[in-house]
Amino acid sequence: MRRKIPSTAALVAFEAAARHQSFTKAAEELSLTQSAICRQIASLEEFLGIALFRRSRRGVQLTEAGLSYSRRVAAQLDAVERDTLSVMGQHGANSLELAIVPTFGTQWLLPRLKHFQALHPEVTVNLTNRTRPFLFADTEFDAAVYFGDAVWSGTEAHFLMPENSLPVCSPSLLPANGALDAEHIAHLPLLQQTTRPYAWRQWFGSLGMNVPRDMTGPRYELFSMLAQAAQHEMGIALIPPFLIQRELSEGSLVVAMQHACLSDKAYHLMIPERKTETAALRAFRDWLVQTAKQYRETTT
Repeated sequence: MRRKIPSTAALVAFEAAARHQSFTKAAEELSLTQSAICRQIASLEEFLGIALFRRSRRGVQLTEAGLSYSRRVAAQLDAVERDTLSVMGQHGANSLELAIVPTFGTQWLLPRLKHFQALHPEVTVNLTNRTRPFLFADTEFDAAVYFGDAVWSGTEAHFLMPENSLPVCSPSLLPANGALDAEHIAHLPLLQQTTRPYAWRQWFGSLGMNVPRDMTGPRYELFSMLAQAAQHEMGIALIPPFLIQRELSEGSLVVAMQHACLSDKAYHLMIPERKTETAALRAFRDWLVQTAKQYRETTT
C-alpha cells in the first residue's frame, strides 16, 4: 500500500517558510522563486486538506495546525539530515557501532583503543553507553560489551574480564596501621552499586558474616560515581580494581582489605550471529579478546 506521505520538496519548502514566516525568505534560502514556494505549499495544503498559513497583504502567518505540523516536520527533517550525514561520513570507511557499559568503556577500553586504531586505521569505532541487554535487530549496534552471564539470544559471546571487586575507600578512612578488617568495614557507610544490589551481602557472606545493613547506603548507577563518592570520604565501595587503576596508582583510593568477592558473571563482547563474518568486526574482536587476555595475565 502506498504511504500517505507528501513530497519531500513540499515538506522542505513548508519547513523553510514556517521557520522564516515568509515565502520570500524561504525562496531565497532554497534558491527557488517565490511562486515555486507558493505552489509547493499549496500542493501540501491540498494533500493535507487543511490550511497551513493565513495569507494577508502584510505576509503570511502560520495557522494553529500549521504551527503544530511545522514543529513535527522540522524534527523529522533534522533526523533525516543527521542520518544522511552519518551515512555520507561512513562512505568508503569501515565503521563499528559498539554499545558499552560506561565505566568499562571510559576507564579500561578507551585508554587502549588507540592501539587498535594504530593497527587498523581504516576502522572507526563509535561508542555508545548501554547498561542493559537489548535487541540488536532494533538498533544499529554491531556489537556490545556487556556484564552478565553471556546468555543473550542470537549472539556469540567472547569472555573479556571477570569482576572481582575489592573494598576501596579514601586513605583518610584507614586507621594508623593502614588496613581495615571486615568488622570495621561493616560499620562504615556502604556505597551501593544500583546494578549490583547484593554485592555487599555476597562480600560479607563470603567471609561467613551476616550484616543486617549490608544493603543500606546511597546508591549510584555507575562505578565511576562510586569511585568519586569513595574519594570524597562518603563511604567504602566495592569496585573491580581494573576500573580504578589511575585512582589506585595516585593514592586517591586505597584497597581497604585484600579480599575479593568472586562473581559468577563477567564482561563479554557480544556479537550478533548475523554479523560475525564482518571483516572489521573480526579484527576488533580478535584485538579486544587478545588485549583482555594479556591484561588478565599481567595482573594475576
